[in-house]
Amino acid sequence: PELSEEPPAEMVKMTKSKTFQAYLPNCHRTYSCIHCRAHLANHDELISKASGFFRDLMNYCLTKMSFQGSQGRAYLFNSVVNVGCGPAEERVLLTGLHAVADIYCENCKTTLGWKYEHAFESSQKYKEGKFIIELAHMIKDNGWE
Repeated sequence: PELSEEPPAEMVKMTKSKTFQAYLPNCHRTYSCIHCRAHLANHDELISKASGFFRDLMNYCLTKMSFQGSQGRAYLFNSVVNVGCGPAEERVLLTGLHAVADIYCENCKTTLGWKYEHAFESSQKYKEGKFIIELAHMIKDNGWE
């Protein structure tokens, strides 16, 4: 019989490499998906890290409340990466009625939290367009000491 240099097709393992839509700079503290380590957000996008008067106001407000997800504490971000968004639906949350869309990791498809599409109460309008990610689904990467 002839010797073949290629293994039979049934012995070839096909592996899918992990490709992320975005990599955040290594010089910044980041949050990543705890399940697959895809980057999710830069620490600078955390709402409580805003600047100036808005920062002071938000820090005061955030000390009076904490964000709560279905699996415990959560963080509110201005923007995220490597995240997909489901359809919006109205939900009554602890802070009132909101239109929210579940968000998930684009790499491993784990549901991470939600995006605030619309707030029906004027005191909650600052959340519109922002993202909640539950701490249970995040890990800190790059430069945390």
